[in-house]
Amino acid sequence: MIGREQLEMLLSNLRQLGARRLIALGLIGLTVLGAIGLGAYFLSRPTTETLYANLNREDVTRIGGALKDSGIAFDVNSDGTSVLVAPADTARARMLLAEKGLPQSSSSGYELFNDVNSLGLTSFMQEVTKVRALEGELARTIQTMKGVKAARVHIVLPDRASFRREQQQASASVVIRTEDAADDSAADAIRHLVAAALPGMKMDSVTVLNTEGAVLAAGDDPANAAAGKKSVLQDQVNRDTEAKIRRALTPYLGIDNFQISVSTRLDTDRVTMNETTFDPASKTERSVRVIKETGTSQNRSQQQPAGVQQNIPQQQADGAGGNNSNEENNRREELTNFEISSRRTETVREGFTVENLSIAILVNRARLSATGEGQDAVPLETQIYEIEQLAGAAAGFDKARGDKLKVSAVAFAAGNGELEPVPPLSWTDVLMRQAGTLVNAATILIVAALLIWFGLRPAVRAIVTRPEEAEAIEAAMLAGPAGAMGELPAPESAERPPGVPGIPGVSDPVNLIEDLTSKMNRSPQKRLEQIVDFDEEQAAAILRQWLQKEARA
Repeated sequence: MIGREQLEMLLSNLRQLGARRLIALGLIGLTVLGAIGLGAYFLSRPTTETLYANLNREDVTRIGGALKDSGIAFDVNSDGTSVLVAPADTARARMLLAEKGLPQSSSSGYELFNDVNSLGLTSFMQEVTKVRALEGELARTIQTMKGVKAARVHIVLPDRASFRREQQQASASVVIRTEDAADDSAADAIRHLVAAALPGMKMDSVTVLNTEGAVLAAGDDPANAAAGKKSVLQDQVNRDTEAKIRRALTPYLGIDNFQISVSTRLDTDRVTMNETTFDPASKTERSVRVIKETGTSQNRSQQQPAGVQQNIPQQQADGAGGNNSNEENNRREELTNFEISSRRTETVREGFTVENLSIAILVNRARLSATGEGQDAVPLETQIYEIEQLAGAAAGFDKARGDKLKVSAVAFAAGNGELEPVPPLSWTDVLMRQAGTLVNAATILIVAALLIWFGLRPAVRAIVTRPEEAEAIEAAMLAGPAGAMGELPAPESAERPPGVPGIPGVSDPVNLIEDLTSKMNRSPQKRLEQIVDFDEEQAAAILRQWLQKEARA
């Protein structure tokens, strides 16, 4: 109820101010708020803003030279990849650099075809533009990967020839700049991306390098394989093995009570095995050859026998003498060829095998000595044995393979224990770091206070405060005939005489807010008219008193 009455009183006071005063107060308030807002904007605005980011050193040098020749102040961030200028010079600097074609390292993709004039464009130029567009699009996609700051892609597409027996294979090379020079986590993903984006491209034909000159990933061809591929693989295996051991020992020893060193020897050779197996029990006739020969021979000869009768001319000799022979031959030859079943197996083994593993673990002796008290104390040798068993099981220790595991309990040097909390900054350091912000905030507050004191306060006083003439007229009006003609009593002690009708627009003084509202509702001209209508003689006496005061002055 009280809040409603106060709200109605406030609305009534605002209505009694009049439209002209309300408009004036609103304009003054908007002016003050606008001035404070503009001051806060200009004072809190950063001194420089980024013009271009993720630039290489050559582009930073060219941009710096162009801005220096044009008289534009600039700055470079700590890692030398971004150019900073004042906010007021950003648009002019970008237009100037665009006219000079800077930065040049920005990769262009398929938008290259927007600037190509098809009239007079040869097939060679079309192929070159196509390759450039593919390289630019792949470089953009690679730069969106986590950890990759810049990328360049070089593609070699095969030339199609009708009379070439063996076609050339497509290949590609990618150079990336990462936040960590030894980070090769994105190399395999880049190879898959390039191989899938180009037709006829194989993953083994894609080579990924970093800006330090190290090959992160390459094909399996020994002629193209990276010399450091084995080393990178060993580092990865060492990190994985160390992480496994650390996860196993941390619940037992704590975080900073042990140190691990792992060394691995790997066999990354590619092994191809060919095996052919014959099964004598499984045979099949392949061919049968049969040869048959039959032969018959006969020999017969006649000869007269020798005797006396051969010398008798008249007597005929007997011809019963001679030789007769018969011969018959038969031959049969049969040849059968059998096919024995065979199985040929070819096995290609890629990847790597662990030849041997060497693990060294240092344990804080103080941590082992603190385990258990009195009868529950565990001997040091038993604890070391348990640590060896845990580490060996986590790392896949194999003694038959030649692996080595050594656990030693030593006293750690000071400073290798648990991390101590960083001491808080003193209030002087905090003030020095926030000096710029505090200066801007103080300036904004001072500007706001000056505007309110010298702008808003006089304006409101001029609108709300009553003129002295109006106060005197109302005091004389309220005094009535009983008061002295030359004296003007105060409005608070004035009482309306009995029988005097109330003056329109004047209310009985109830409280200061209502009295002030009723006084602001009437202008001096209206009050003077009302006093003249009420009592002309008193009004004339007041006017004569004013004239006398002015004459004395």
